[in-house]
Amino acid sequence: MEIIEKVKQEGVFLDGGMGSMLISRGLKGGDCAEKWNIDHPDVIQEIHQAYFDAGADVATANTFGASSFKLEKMGIKAGVEAINTQAVKNAKAAAKPGQYVAGDLGPVGEMLSPMGSMTVERAKDIYVHQAGIIEAAGVDLFLIETIFDLNEAIAALEAVQAISSRPVFCSLTFNQTKKGFFTLMGNPVEASMQQLRDAGAAAVGANCSLGSDSMIGLARQIRESVDIPVIIQPNAGMPQTGPDGTAFYPEDEILFAKNIIKIKALGVEIVGGCCGTTPAFIHRLRESKY
Repeated sequence: MEIIEKVKQEGVFLDGGMGSMLISRGLKGGDCAEKWNIDHPDVIQEIHQAYFDAGADVATANTFGASSFKLEKMGIKAGVEAINTQAVKNAKAAAKPGQYVAGDLGPVGEMLSPMGSMTVERAKDIYVHQAGIIEAAGVDLFLIETIFDLNEAIAALEAVQAISSRPVFCSLTFNQTKKGFFTLMGNPVEASMQQLRDAGAAAVGANCSLGSDSMIGLARQIRESVDIPVIIQPNAGMPQTGPDGTAFYPEDEILFAKNIIKIKALGVEIVGGCCGTTPAFIHRLRESKY
């Protein structure tokens, strides 16, 4: 069954956070999480397997920050193709029939002009390069996520469409203000979702930046804005700092699942987790009664 058919017929469960899982396995601040695809492929495969075993339908390949631009900023000037290709291989190694692999594209790594020095054309070229490698590795869909600038999201979407006919899910990050939900660049919910739909996204929605409580209201607005599938991936609450100075996410899998049930009741077809969520969160979702 194609992924979009499954979304429309049954709904789809995405996986949860990758970064928090890698931190628990030894990833240090400042390390390149995507380089673990090459250095520790067994660990990456184990994480994907854990999410599939927990009930996820889709594994998100560990390619979020693996563009040539971002890797160069981290001092990695070679290996873009190897890192992205191995990331997809790692995810596919865990997938069984009926399970899917998404190529993950995060923010380009520099704000678009006039706020930053990155032109739309340059951003699109960077996305085309990375997406082309991911496409060649054989993913089932693309996930553009954690984008706070609608113009960048559309650039990424157009870049993927230039090299692939696979479905593209596109997810923005929103902040909750006194006037409502807006991206960091001030993009409102309804217009953003509609423009992404009109640009050809197969599913649109929100991830990161909000816990599952706050995401309920945002999910309602997104669902009312468009008539295509909606994707929602909250954090496990807002990050907090413990007495020892380490960051943690306050929501447990029980509270998270209760809120996702409310989100699915709005008619949201695609759900999963973002920062701070683990396979235990996805397992709890799968066990929940809707």
